[in-house]
Amino acid sequence: MSPSGRKSALSTLYRPHPWHGVPIGEQSPGVVTAYIEIVPTDTVKYELDKLTGYLRVDRPQKFSNICPTLYGLLPQTLSAERVAALSGERTGRPDPVGDGDPLDICVLTVANVLQGDILLQAVPIGGLHMLDGREADDKLVAVLEGDPVYGAWKDISECPPGLLDRLKHYFLTYKEAPDAVHRTTEITHVYGASDAHRVIEAGRDDYRTHLSELVRLSP
Repeated sequence: MSPSGRKSALSTLYRPHPWHGVPIGEQSPGVVTAYIEIVPTDTVKYELDKLTGYLRVDRPQKFSNICPTLYGLLPQTLSAERVAALSGERTGRPDPVGDGDPLDICVLTVANVLQGDILLQAVPIGGLHMLDGREADDKLVAVLEGDPVYGAWKDISECPPGLLDRLKHYFLTYKEAPDAVHRTTEITHVYGASDAHRVIEAGRDDYRTHLSELVRLSP
């Protein structure tokens, strides 16, 4: 059997790794495949175990803040030097670095999605430029493709300010104790669809540079 035949046979026996074995989609960056880790009803923060590809419990949600959207990652992306360069371009800071993880994405939908560990198609409309210390930790914002309420949105400028405030509040506080004096995270910019596309392309290029061999090894 040829190598391509063996890979095809393996793909019917083994689940692809959500980060390395699932394509981001041929229409990227306009439409992307997203892997969802947590949903708004979760009281536990789940996170992809990067070795096995299964969801693991990262920690219980310690405080009352709950993620207001579906939240997950973009397959075959990486936050490394190109994503960090975009961060430096926006902020003027000379020394940001990528966080070494896949790009994060928040997906808006009216649908009552009750569980994570799923794939969906999303349309990026913008993002929150977030720094965690020196690390670029962008939170892309997208709408579920075909969503009857949010699906027509093309840019983050169409989001009500209150919705953006909820997203900002979650990401600025979800790691912090209520009495924390110094925050490690900050959101410096909210950007639109065109900049979100640049971040996605940079994340794809970073992935190709550092991790593309894992795609060839996946079933």
